Amino acid sequence: MSGAGSGRRWAAPATVAAAAVAALYLGYALVAGRGAAAAADGRFWGLLLAWFAAWQVNAFLSEHARGGVARVLVAAIFGLAVLALWELGVRLFAVSPVILPAPSDIAGRIAGSGPLLWADFVQTALKGALTGYVLGCAAAVLTAIAIDRSPFLQRGLLPVGNFVAALPIVGIAPIMVMWFGFDWQSKAAVVVVMVFFPVLVNMVAGLKATEPMQRDLMATWNGSYWQTLWKLRFPAALPFLFNGLKIATTLALIGAIVAEFFGSPIVGMGFRINASIGQLALDMIWAEIAVAAVVGSAFYGLVAFLERRVTFWHPSQRR
Repeated sequence: MSGAGSGRRWAAPATVAAAAVAALYLGYALVAGRGAAAAADGRFWGLLLAWFAAWQVNAFLSEHARGGVARVLVAAIFGLAVLALWELGVRLFAVSPVILPAPSDIAGRIAGSGPLLWADFVQTALKGALTGYVLGCAAAVLTAIAIDRSPFLQRGLLPVGNFVAALPIVGIAPIMVMWFGFDWQSKAAVVVVMVFFPVLVNMVAGLKATEPMQRDLMATWNGSYWQTLWKLRFPAALPFLFNGLKIATTLALIGAIVAEFFGSPIVGMGFRINASIGQLALDMIWAEIAVAAVVGSAFYGLVAFLERRVTFWHPSQRR
């Protein structure tokens, strides 16, 4: 009975998802005046059946898989299933490349534009996003320590920080371009503004995470502020700090790409996307999106890996 219950538990979401996709497709076709033709289209039902089967396999593996390799395998199978269904759907329904190019077309564009994509990656990810990320996060940690030592900054700087954090990037980016020029320095400045306050807020909260009894014990041992900070409070703040750092990984790349829409040299992911829109080069746009997704995921994964190694003692890292 437990096996049957487990099977129903992982099979139910696949059924609900398939029914939702079918309902959306038929609803769209009905609005477009093609309800009867859509209902009789075997291609759609074949793709839906393939998606249902792939979901069942992935759900079964995720239910029974154990270990790190198994988790990676489940994610890889799911990603390959999505790409395969995307490719089949575009080919079977003859979707225009202007609307949605096939994954094979995107892969071909990536393979044929390697030097161009590499130059864009260096300009946007390494020079703009990574530089701004390092500067912004380092400044946030130092500022959090200053705030921790100053009641005035606690009451004055954090409210201002919340206000600045709410400013839209489309308003900040043109100002930074005018201040720092069209090259990567202005993009790094935008990234600094975007990552500074999420890391600051998390770090300030982390420095308050220790118990009063722990701080009293350090005072009993005649520990100075800096000794208490380094040996007790900073280690306790690391889980909070890494939460902020992981949030900042995605914000950094997004900020650098969007900032390039408001002025950049003739290189960069944002510049390439903006230029390709006017040329209707959807495959190049998707190629840049794919590169950005891979880079962002790898960056997030690196920070998560460091978190597991540094904060192995924290309950959140126990599995």
